Amino acid sequence: MHKMPPQSEPAHPLSKQVVFVLALASGVTVANLYYNQPLLAQIVHAFHAPEQQGGILSMCTQIGYAIGLFFFVPLGDMKERRRLILVLLALAAISLIGVATAQNIAWMDATSLAVGITSIAPQLLIPLAAQLAAPNERGKVIGSVMSGLLIGILLARTASGWIGGDFGWRAMYWIAALMMVILSVLLRLLLPQTFPEQTVTYRELFMSAGRLIREQPTLRETSLLGATLFGGFSLFWTTLTFFIEQPPYHYGSQIAGLFGLVGVAGAGAARFAGRLADRMPAQILSGFALATVLLSFLCFWIFGSHLVGLILGIVLLDLGTQAGHILNQSRIFNLLPEARNRLNMVYMVAYFLGGSISSAIGSFVWSAWRWNGVCAFGCILVATGFSVWGTYRIKSVRISSANDEPSA
Repeated sequence: MHKMPPQSEPAHPLSKQVVFVLALASGVTVANLYYNQPLLAQIVHAFHAPEQQGGILSMCTQIGYAIGLFFFVPLGDMKERRRLILVLLALAAISLIGVATAQNIAWMDATSLAVGITSIAPQLLIPLAAQLAAPNERGKVIGSVMSGLLIGILLARTASGWIGGDFGWRAMYWIAALMMVILSVLLRLLLPQTFPEQTVTYRELFMSAGRLIREQPTLRETSLLGATLFGGFSLFWTTLTFFIEQPPYHYGSQIAGLFGLVGVAGAGAARFAGRLADRMPAQILSGFALATVLLSFLCFWIFGSHLVGLILGIVLLDLGTQAGHILNQSRIFNLLPEARNRLNMVYMVAYFLGGSISSAIGSFVWSAWRWNGVCAFGCILVATGFSVWGTYRIKSVRISSANDEPSA
């Protein structure tokens, strides 16, 4: 492994124009993963499939994303990043066309998996933003890019709900494929070329990723926290479309998509959490993020049959999940500048594995115990996150106390 001239600590702040481009690209690309959520009921009805298939379909997209993260994101530490991103966008466009032309549920599952695998560009763009940002602005820049990504996640549901309701679910995927093409042209024109800080082989990348997991307790903690936070987030959004099509709501895909607009309020937490992470211990703030998500599931459980309660719960869920995600990434990006893509790969694989498993389990929980079961499972996920957070805080206190003891 050979060092190259470092590029990770720029002398000048990242321009607002480039930050905007990175945020836009992240939001438009990550939206591919979430178009199906308001449309799940419509899709399973179109293929005459059982409700459980909706959770499996959502799981396929998220599992695909985890696979793409595992195999492609580490390449950001050894390849020129702009070219890699453009190749992935082209493959994403092809995969989206595959979804738009699906003829059966098996085809739909396979192409949804491909969409997930090829839509990982945001997880190359975020470390790129961290590389280009000045050290004292890194948290703010990451928060700005993540704001774009999170707004993309939330507006994806609104857009797909309305387009699916008016023109059918296939139309959304044709439009998404076209957006990938347009985005490729935009990034080719505006993004700078960026090269890794070291030369390394693909095998060395994976060997070093395993080493990072063993040697970095912060990486292990944030990965587990991310898995539980996104698990709860995915659980809710996967089952929401089935919940609101029944009494007392009787809502279709268009209204299901509108709930994504409610969550935009939570996306505002991204920049705020990034700024806080530049000034306060992010590991402590993570506990408040977990508490917010727990409060959201209690709100869904107790007041979910009332529209105001459902809306309040969505705001709290998105606020806690997005703030926790920003805080986690701020922590890992400060560990090893030359390994940011590998650190992000480990974290995001855990993050989306948590989301995909929870989506699949959530559909079965919904079938067996309906909304009460979903809310109970969400509380269990967050409680698991609290146990991880508390365990690492206790370990940190013990290590600090041991280091402070005078030597004999």
